[in-house]
Amino acid sequence: MGGDALPLYTSSSILHDGCSSLEHHQSQISTQLPTLLRGDNKFSMETEDDQMNVENGCIIGEFEEIESEYSSAALDVDICRMRRNRVHREIIESYDQLRIRSENLNQAKQKILSYSPGAWIEQVGGMKLSDYDIPQTTSLILIGPKGSGKSSLINRISKVFEEDHFAPERAQVSCNSSGEDGTFFLHEYMILRKSKSFCLYDTRGLSNDPSDNIEMLKQWMSKGVHHGKLVTRKSDASSLINRMRCKARQSFPRSRVVRIINFVIFVVDGLSVLKSIDGDDKQKDYDRVITTAFNCPYLSYGDDKPVVVLTHGDLLSFAENVRVRGHLGNLLGIPSTKQIFDIPDRYDPVTELTIIDMLHYCLEHADKNLPPKRWTVIKDMFSVSAADIYFVAILMIVFISASLYQVYVHCCLEQQKPKNAVEIVWPEIRHLWLDE
Repeated sequence: MGGDALPLYTSSSILHDGCSSLEHHQSQISTQLPTLLRGDNKFSMETEDDQMNVENGCIIGEFEEIESEYSSAALDVDICRMRRNRVHREIIESYDQLRIRSENLNQAKQKILSYSPGAWIEQVGGMKLSDYDIPQTTSLILIGPKGSGKSSLINRISKVFEEDHFAPERAQVSCNSSGEDGTFFLHEYMILRKSKSFCLYDTRGLSNDPSDNIEMLKQWMSKGVHHGKLVTRKSDASSLINRMRCKARQSFPRSRVVRIINFVIFVVDGLSVLKSIDGDDKQKDYDRVITTAFNCPYLSYGDDKPVVVLTHGDLLSFAENVRVRGHLGNLLGIPSTKQIFDIPDRYDPVTELTIIDMLHYCLEHADKNLPPKRWTVIKDMFSVSAADIYFVAILMIVFISASLYQVYVHCCLEQQKPKNAVEIVWPEIRHLWLDE
C-alpha cells in the first residue's frame, strides 16, 4: 500500500505473471510469417507453372496452420490477461473499501476484544457448544521464511491493542536476516494482556531445505508448541546447537504448558516475492520455499488453508503491491482479496483495520475447525450402531414371521383341518430343534 495509486498496466513487467511464455510464443510466430510468405521453398517440377502452384499451395497450407496456432496462442494470452486484470481490479477495490471501513475502526476492534475461545463456533448438525473441545486459549502460529517479518508483525499487532503506543516492543526483531541471529526459541505472546483469549507464537524461519521444513511443521502441528522450546534442524552445525542450548540453560525460561495450534498465519516478504517474479532461478527459490511449506498438509484443516500476511509493503509502490498480491493468490491457490492481507510497517487506521480483519479471519476459522470431544464421537458411534441393530432386528422379525407363515400354510394343506396356528407351528419348530 506504499506510494500513490499508479496506473496498473503502464509497464510490461506488470503484464508478466503467467503469460510470458505465451507472449513469447506469439512473437515467435509473428516473426516466422514474413519468411514463409516470401516463398523460399524450392521444388523440382517440370514446368514453372506447376512449381508455382505447388509453392503457393504449400505456403497457403503452412500459413493457415500457423495462423491457427497464432490465434490459439493469442486467445490464451487474452484470457490470461483478462483474468489477471479482473483480480487486480478486485485488489484495488479492496484497498478502497478498507479506507472507507477504517472510519469504524473502534467498532471492529471491540469485536476482537470481546472474543473468547469457541465464541464463533458454527453449531451445526445438532451440536452444542459443550460438545466441542474448546481450549483455554486459542493459539495462532506465525510461519514464514527468515527475515519475512514475523517478529515485527507481532509488535504491530500488539500496538493495535496497547493503550500505550510508546511501550517497548515485545518481540525481538532480527536486524540481520542473513546471519545466525534470529528466532531459535518458540515465543508465546498473549496479545490481550488482560485476558487469555488468544496468543501468537513466533517461530524460527523456514529453511531452504523442504524436508527440514516439513519435519518441523509436522512436530508443531501434531504435538503442539510451548514457550521456550529450542528449534533445531538436522542441517544445523553442532557448534550452533550447543551454543543455543547453553543460552537456553542460562537465560531463557521454558514453559510446561503445551498448546495445540488452532490456526496458521503464513508471513511472506513482499519485496522478496517481487524479486522472485522476474528474477533468475536463484531468486525464484523464494517462491519454491513458500509454496512447498504453504502446501504442507499439516498446515491445512481439510480444505481450509492458512491465512497469508504480506509484509514490507511500504517498500513497494501501489502497483507493485497489487501485482505481488495477485501473484501470491495464483501461486498458493487462495483468493487474493479475502485470504491475503497487506500489513506494511507503519501505524495508521487502514493498517490497523487490516490487522483486525486478519485476526478476525484467523479466530473465526480457528473456532470453525475445533474438534468435537471424544465422548461426543463415541456417542455418535453408538447412536449409529443402535440404529443398525434396530434395523437388523426388524429384518429378523420379518424373516421369522414369513417362515412361520409358510410352515403354517404347509401344515394346513397336509392335514386339511383348520387348527390353531400355535398348535400347528410349535410342534414343527420343536421337531426341528430336536433333530438338530
